Amino acid sequence: MTQTAEAARPAIRPRIAAQSGLFTFLGANVAAVTVLFAEAGLSPNVLITIGRLAGLYGALAMAFQLVLVARLPWLDRRIGMDRLTSWHRWTGFTILWTLLGHLVFIAFGYAEVSDKDVVDEVVEMASTLEGILRALVAFAVILVVGAASAKFARKRLAYETWHFVHLYTYAAVLLAFTHQLALGTSFAGSEAAKAYWWTLWLGAGAAVLAGRVVLPLWWNVRHQLRVTAVVSESPDVVSVYMTGKHLDRMPVRAGQFFLWRFLTKDRWWQANPFSLSAAPDGRTLRLTAKALGDSSAGLRNLRIGTRVFAEGPYGAFTTIHRQRPNALLVAGGVGITPIRALLEDIDGHVVVLYRVRTQADAVLLPELNGLAKARGAVVSVLTGPDQAVGPRGAMLGPANLHMMVPDVHERDVFVCGPPGMTAAVLRSLRELRVPKSQVHAERFSLAA
Repeated sequence: MTQTAEAARPAIRPRIAAQSGLFTFLGANVAAVTVLFAEAGLSPNVLITIGRLAGLYGALAMAFQLVLVARLPWLDRRIGMDRLTSWHRWTGFTILWTLLGHLVFIAFGYAEVSDKDVVDEVVEMASTLEGILRALVAFAVILVVGAASAKFARKRLAYETWHFVHLYTYAAVLLAFTHQLALGTSFAGSEAAKAYWWTLWLGAGAAVLAGRVVLPLWWNVRHQLRVTAVVSESPDVVSVYMTGKHLDRMPVRAGQFFLWRFLTKDRWWQANPFSLSAAPDGRTLRLTAKALGDSSAGLRNLRIGTRVFAEGPYGAFTTIHRQRPNALLVAGGVGITPIRALLEDIDGHVVVLYRVRTQADAVLLPELNGLAKARGAVVSVLTGPDQAVGPRGAMLGPANLHMMVPDVHERDVFVCGPPGMTAAVLRSLRELRVPKSQVHAERFSLAA
């Protein structure tokens, strides 16, 4: 279904509305925690006071972290999984440092009060006070998860391994909350504070349960996806077609992606992120993937009738964020898949720039040309080595981009491709002073 330009320009941009709501919620909770902390009374020891406040902010950050990873459709479709993932990452480091501060300041503060060695004080607290040992275990788990999230480790871990390690975060959250129940001064001194913390933690837990368990189960029971065809697009690219029940009621848009699980003996445990490569028509869903690893390469061996468990749809790479009546779509390699779906869905005059090394790498090109002819769009295939430079500079540099699309400032620009290409195009758009609100790119980083 094509969306009109007027409908695509709401009075308040969806991303701005969602971000403002989310950060207003966070700010209000920071203020509430600070007030409740002050009302509970300050310790005569400054180190203990700082440690307790750091612990409360750490607990709040953990609850906020749960909301960020809950994959709530309303947030995801407006903000995008890549931005939520970036915030998730920084919130994780905030949790690590606030809890480290909590541990250090509390340990030194109580050691100062008791006139003991810090290590001896920690050992005594862990052996005599309820909840301290659980808190130390929770902190150790967070350290392990943080180490697994560091760039040097993340590059060396398979997605499934990284995801499995992250599941221990839920255990850390539970341990930290029970520590707060046992020793938190807010719980001990105020019914209002107890009500606040219970509401906050239960609300965050409910968000995770709804977004990560209930909604995916309900959608899959409702739609019952199955593979209907597997088509080889090139020696290393394959398309998988699926159908199911009530697909016309599935809230999916061109440009979005799913985490796909194909329920065979050797694949059911693997969740792979692939974008839709055709606009949803209420009858069929299609993904197109390049063989970048054993998992994606094995798609061509799927049997007709294989059941599919899909989590999603995810992503804000859709026409909901359009600001202008015309558009520029820039794709690199297999990043053409969501771009091809957008071309089918978007209205106005559209220019497509498709960056590949050779003409043979331009998968789905016949479909692109057919859509372009039917819709009056322009498709240009840009071939050459990755670092190719001409008289005007890089192929997707600002000079060439402006030459190929002189009215780029008056268009929405959708970019999808390898990280290096995407970053280069975004730099070019900044140099050309294309308004940030008109630039749309998504990296699928939580799933990748």
